[in-house]
Amino acid sequence: MKLISAIIKPFKLDDVRSALSEIGVNGITVTEVKGFGRQKGHTELYRGAEYVVDFLPKIKLEAAVDASLLEQAIEAITSAARTGKIGDGKIFVFDIEQAIRIRTGETGSEAL
Repeated sequence: MKLISAIIKPFKLDDVRSALSEIGVNGITVTEVKGFGRQKGHTELYRGAEYVVDFLPKIKLEAAVDASLLEQAIEAITSAARTGKIGDGKIFVFDIEQAIRIRTGETGSEAL
């Protein structure tokens, strides 16, 4: 089992969710986050004063998938989240040692 953690642009969330649903990913966790990478933020004008926005709004999406779905899930996220511009995001993959469904006690891939 693998945990996919993806940082994407907020307006791409619906596209990514749809793409993951199409390949059979049953559940995702979404968190609104702020951060920066190579984009380094930007400056904005507010009431005549210019100020720097260091941390940009992003969406952190997490999905636990069976190892057999990993490559499909990565491809689905990549194609749905890509705009071709700086700040499209990153995908990280972690191993999941164990998963347990609290309601039924199912473990492993059955708990996903």
